[in-house]
Amino acid sequence: MIVVEVTGDPSTAGKKEIGVLFKMFFTLKGKNKDMKMVSLRARWPKPVETPREQWLGIWAMPISENVTELPDIKSDVAIKIDTWKYGEVAEILHLGPYSEEAVTIEKLINHIKSSGYVTSGPHEEEYLKGPGMPFIKPKDYATIIRYQVKKVKGK
Repeated sequence: MIVVEVTGDPSTAGKKEIGVLFKMFFTLKGKNKDMKMVSLRARWPKPVETPREQWLGIWAMPISENVTELPDIKSDVAIKIDTWKYGEVAEILHLGPYSEEAVTIEKLINHIKSSGYVTSGPHEEEYLKGPGMPFIKPKDYATIIRYQVKKVKGK
């Protein structure tokens, strides 16, 4: 993954950083023909009750395993290569605006618990359709919501 961290309300913070992340991705893609277009992802490690201006978004895009160093793209934004480990996950597709995700997240958490699992990693989202894409309205956003999970002992 190529990764950039952004602190702040995601509706206002991070436009520059995410733009540089995409620039880096396309620079790498131009040099690595095996790379395919991928969806932007973000991990949100802080509790949901954290004030939005203090949220930490760890934004990422998967890259080829052949990439071991990043080219200089003349930016003051700190982008790094990281490996995101997964293991078992539970995920659900949310359709609609981000402001309505809570119900979908609750369904997923309830499913995780009723299946004898607990979450074991940060809240993660993969943005299939969203802001910045032409002709996409919030009602048409498509977001995969994902949690790493582990089985509860004795269940």
